[in-house]
Amino acid sequence: MIWLVVLLPIACLFAFVLAISNNFLGDLPTFEELENPKSSLASEVISADGTVIGKYFIQNRSNVHFDELSPNLVKALLATEDIRFEKHSGIDLKGLFRVLFKTVLTRQDAGGGSTLTQQLAKNLFPREKMSKFQLVIRKIKEWIIAVRLERGYTKEEIMTMYLNTVEFGHNTYGIKSAARTFFQKTPDELNVEESAVLVGLLKGPTLFSPVRNPGNSTSRRNVVLGQMNKYGFLSDKELDSLKVLPIVLKYKPDDHNAGLATYFREVLRLELNKWCKEHKKADGTTYNIYRDGLRIYTTIDSRMQRYAEEAVKEHLTDLQKTFFEHWKNRNPFSEVPEVIEQGIKRSARYAELKEEGISEDSIRKIFNSKIRMSIFTWQGDKDTLMSPLDSVKYYKMILQTGMMSMEPQTGFVRAWVGGNNYEHFKYDHVKDGKRQVGSAFKPVVYTLAVQEGYSPCFKVPNAPVTIITEAGQSWTPKNSDNKYGGMLMLKEALAESVNTISAYLMKQFGPYATVEMAHKLGIQSPLEKVPSICLGTVDLSVFELTGAYSTFANKGVWTEPVYITRIEDKNGVVLQEFVPKKVEAINEETAYVMINMMQGAVQFGTSVRLRYKYGLTQPMAGKTGTTQNQSDGWYMGITPELVSGVWVGCEDRSVHFRSTQLGQGANMALPIWALYMKKLYADKELNIYQGDFEKPAGKISIELDCNKYKNVQQPGNDDFGF
Repeated sequence: MIWLVVLLPIACLFAFVLAISNNFLGDLPTFEELENPKSSLASEVISADGTVIGKYFIQNRSNVHFDELSPNLVKALLATEDIRFEKHSGIDLKGLFRVLFKTVLTRQDAGGGSTLTQQLAKNLFPREKMSKFQLVIRKIKEWIIAVRLERGYTKEEIMTMYLNTVEFGHNTYGIKSAARTFFQKTPDELNVEESAVLVGLLKGPTLFSPVRNPGNSTSRRNVVLGQMNKYGFLSDKELDSLKVLPIVLKYKPDDHNAGLATYFREVLRLELNKWCKEHKKADGTTYNIYRDGLRIYTTIDSRMQRYAEEAVKEHLTDLQKTFFEHWKNRNPFSEVPEVIEQGIKRSARYAELKEEGISEDSIRKIFNSKIRMSIFTWQGDKDTLMSPLDSVKYYKMILQTGMMSMEPQTGFVRAWVGGNNYEHFKYDHVKDGKRQVGSAFKPVVYTLAVQEGYSPCFKVPNAPVTIITEAGQSWTPKNSDNKYGGMLMLKEALAESVNTISAYLMKQFGPYATVEMAHKLGIQSPLEKVPSICLGTVDLSVFELTGAYSTFANKGVWTEPVYITRIEDKNGVVLQEFVPKKVEAINEETAYVMINMMQGAVQFGTSVRLRYKYGLTQPMAGKTGTTQNQSDGWYMGITPELVSGVWVGCEDRSVHFRSTQLGQGANMALPIWALYMKKLYADKELNIYQGDFEKPAGKISIELDCNKYKNVQQPGNDDFGF
């Protein structure tokens, strides 16, 4: 009877555990599920220089390997959570007996008896709300899972899996995300006190948050440091010196509205969602960028991206002041009141009031009543008292921008600034936005002339040209300065952006050939075949126009702009690699002659301020663009290994500078390119090439030296068409 009383409970417990182990009381995870737990992993956007510039996630979780962990972190975790981790096989019997006798019998707080491996089992397969009996079953399941984990993985792998799955609060999961969020470091860079703060968070992410409860966090950190001292990881002297240190945070949570390349990341997100729908995993389900931990390797260089964003902010801060001053005591909307009316009706506030059933008269009163609000400024968000109507007018007068920088040889996009501030202005002005390009389109027309053998030294009368359109109408464009007379070389005319010479070339080659050339150069937007296209009346994106200009720097070969190099799954398996398309658009000689002509804009034309104001002496070519009424300002800058396009203008074309001096591309857009290039050249680590453009092999058939050139019997020379 005595033996029966002693052995029967043990036998029953053994049978109970055996039943659970064999799935009689609910399924246990398979080994495949242990290897691939269904925890959500953030997909990472990685720059060309290895920096994580953004994430897409439901839970902000990223994985690391053991060799990426700081020894300080490992010691802090062992000392605080499981000092006998290396000695047990998933279940620490000594720890269990300690809990049993101290907690249950003596009512003392002896801490938990769970090992790191048991906690990992709990993290991998979280508990749901359950009864006490179900909780007992669940606890035994966790023991069994812990033992299986110990059999299938090394201690290092188990510790790494634990740190990858645990929550640190503030929507941060896993040590990699935590180190980045709280300290802007990688896990291997964490020092002793930072490691102690993060390990301390495991006891209660909210209670011991260094952001919300810094006092609690400091106390908990010191407890962890005390544990490290207790087990010999810290000396008494080290403990005393570390305990008095304040917690120094660099708290910066991952935010889709903040950080580098926000507009680029959003464009990328939309494309990745489409990619995920078209690609399936081994189990037949489609990929999910918010859960599957994809690693998206991009061509963006984080340093160049930062310089581009700095250049935009630096110039537009000053230009915006000039713009407001320019319109001081004037109403820029007097001739276009519909712009404000549209702005009101497109606003979120108007839509919400309408949905609430508020009358139009009441809505107008609300829009004219001042309220407290926060508005965008280049110095940061500003709290102010302003009516919703005035806020609509204010935002309509904010100058917007789009900028892209790419390598012409590879097609790699190195910088992408789609706007001023993604939190306030969601619209991307690099790829999604299209604006009238003005004179920035003229090199397309000049390329036709060079392709037919015209020299940059070929002279044309600076006189009005009349073209009869297919509809039988006459078109006679004027020069922006209304100055005529004399003979101009093509190089001079392009450098100074003279409209009459562009019209002359259009009369020679026609709109059909011009549109065909534009498409050869990589412009994909539909173009109307009309004579006025030679002055840039078409709407194009910064993305496609920059790609077109890269053809000139790449010896006549158009290379498709690309911004993804490859996509990997969470295990590093390459799912797809991306290779840009390349098409020979024009011959090498034509490309080089066009570069020579556009260098004139920098040497003596509309871009000359690059030399005298910004001190840029390196070989470079470029072209400004200014549209009707100065609504759009463009600058396309070319160096041997980098082509960049910049657009500046307001949301509505009806809002603009009133003078060409202020509203031309040389004043609106060129300074951004100049500041950007100065920053690139100053960074010696980037090693941006500062040499000259490479000449074609062999002799150039077109004369570039105007001292040697004789203006005789060139194509079209005997018939100016007037």
